[in-house]
Amino acid sequence: MKVLMFGWEFPPISSGGLGTACYGLTKALSRKGTDITFVLPYSSDQINADFAKFVSSSKIKIKKIKSIISPYMTSSSYSAERMKNPKKAIYGKTLFEEVYRYTISAEQIADEEEFDVVHCHDWMTFGAGIAASKRKNKPLVVHVHSTEFDRTGGNGINDYVYNLEKAGMQKADRIVAVSNYTKNMIVNHYGISQDKIDIVYNGVEDEFCCPENNFEIKKGCKVVLFLGRITLQKGPDYFIYAASRVLEKEKNVRFIVAGTGDMEPFIIEKAAEMGIADKVLFAGFLNKEDTMRAYKMADVYVMPSVSEPFGITALESVKNETPAIISNQSGVSEVLHHCLKVDFWDVNELSNKIISLLRYDALGSCIKENSSFEVSKINWDAAADKCLAVYDNLGRGAEQR
Repeated sequence: MKVLMFGWEFPPISSGGLGTACYGLTKALSRKGTDITFVLPYSSDQINADFAKFVSSSKIKIKKIKSIISPYMTSSSYSAERMKNPKKAIYGKTLFEEVYRYTISAEQIADEEEFDVVHCHDWMTFGAGIAASKRKNKPLVVHVHSTEFDRTGGNGINDYVYNLEKAGMQKADRIVAVSNYTKNMIVNHYGISQDKIDIVYNGVEDEFCCPENNFEIKKGCKVVLFLGRITLQKGPDYFIYAASRVLEKEKNVRFIVAGTGDMEPFIIEKAAEMGIADKVLFAGFLNKEDTMRAYKMADVYVMPSVSEPFGITALESVKNETPAIISNQSGVSEVLHHCLKVDFWDVNELSNKIISLLRYDALGSCIKENSSFEVSKINWDAAADKCLAVYDNLGRGAEQR
């Protein structure tokens, strides 16, 4: 099986769950004998990055389209990036022009490559996937990791993005959703038949754990961790509100906010306004090794997402034996049962559950023991098997036609 796959982030250039998912899925598919050509947009200062060493199989080939599109980019951040260097005037004037350039480049790559199926990840690649599929008359799979409704919380929907998402879903032969939560989002907001959608849950890497367990910050205090993009979708404001309430009851607690995003200045100001700035550490973006250390350092991991298609970070925390509190509004809540769950907006309940884990070691130990066993069954090999079944069914359907 040969797959032409389009994405827009892949480790080591990765700032969110999409890069992690693409890495884990392609690595598992390659172990099962799948030949993958993975297409990425990269600008000239990133074009020489050697990705092959991060993948254990020679069956994955990375192709790069010269572009300044980057993960989770918005129209304003694209404009700011383009203005940094006048030489970048060769790129599209807007983010949407650049996405179109990426789409046109896909046709050339389709001419150069042999493949049985096109598989594309999220809205920036849907146009490219449609173009490549049409060029060679091959089946198209679109993989939905997040929708415009997730990213905006349903407020301020970008019509261009929404229409491109919908077009990709309509033209796709099959849609892969990362959870039932996402499947329902697709059906209810995009008018797509549920019969067209396959659910493939994300996994977590077996090696994603850190052996170290001695950290200076932990001396004499407990640690509660938020790790993710600091955006409306991830609910960092609810984390800070809960932190304030926890500190009313528990003084020897430190809260770590790891990540970056457009809400970061607001969250920093809010922590200062609430008088807890000295108890909150803003760690910025963490690489893989530091991310693992952060999980191991923490006594509690909190994922208070407003709308989370999946939530790989919850699995990562469990992999590092850190009990998790996760939002009911998340896809991972469908597969991770040995954790504490809360509605993202219920700050009282969130703070109460944080305090319970901090105070009662037996509760945390019970959750850790059971969740560790549970997460061992949630892996990328299972996700790869389901994707291969999707490919095979499409192949049989093409033969019958």
